[in-house]
Amino acid sequence: MLIMTRIIAGVAGSLKLASPAKTTRPTSDRIRESIFSRLEARDLIEGARVLDLYAGTGALALESASRGAALAWMVERDGKAAAVCVANLKSVAKALYKEEIEFDGKVINKSVTAFLASPGLDELNLVFIDPPYEIGNEEVQENLEALKPFLKDATIVVERSSRTESPVWPVGYTLDDTKSYGDTVTYWLSA
Repeated sequence: MLIMTRIIAGVAGSLKLASPAKTTRPTSDRIRESIFSRLEARDLIEGARVLDLYAGTGALALESASRGAALAWMVERDGKAAAVCVANLKSVAKALYKEEIEFDGKVINKSVTAFLASPGLDELNLVFIDPPYEIGNEEVQENLEALKPFLKDATIVVERSSRTESPVWPVGYTLDDTKSYGDTVTYWLSA
C-alpha cells in the first residue's frame, strides 16, 4: 500500500507524490507547509541550491523545486525509497518543464555518509536533514560536520523526534530557532 502526500504549492502544486509505506516517514503536509511558508517569507527558495538528506519520498527537495529552487538533490540509501524519489522527481520535472522551467534534479541512491564523503558537491544554501528517528544525534552531528565545506550563507532544517534530545550543534552552526509540532521538532540552523 502506498501513502500519498502532495506538493503543496508552486508550479507543481497539488501534484500527488508516492511513498513506500514501510520504508519512510514523510514530513506531514502541515509541517512542510509551515517550513516552506517560513522559507518563502525569508526569500530563501527562489534560485536555491537544495540538498535533501534521508530524502524518503523527496517531498522536501521537490517542494523546493516546485517553488523555484535551481537545484534539488535527494540522497536516499533505501533502494525502494530511492526508486520512489526517482518517480516523484519525474512527475515534478514534467510539471516544471511544461512551464519551461529548468532545474537540476537528481536522486543519489547512497548512504548520507558515503555521499558526503564523495567529491562533486558545490555550494549549497538550503539543506534538509530528516533522518529516520532511530538514527542517533551523533550521525546528525557527523553529517553537519561533513556538510560544512559545501555551505554558503546556508539555512539548514533538521527534523527530529520530540522524544529525542536536542543535538549538539558543531562549531560553525548557529541555532536560529526551534519549532515543535507534537511528535516532531524542527531545528533551524544557519551556517
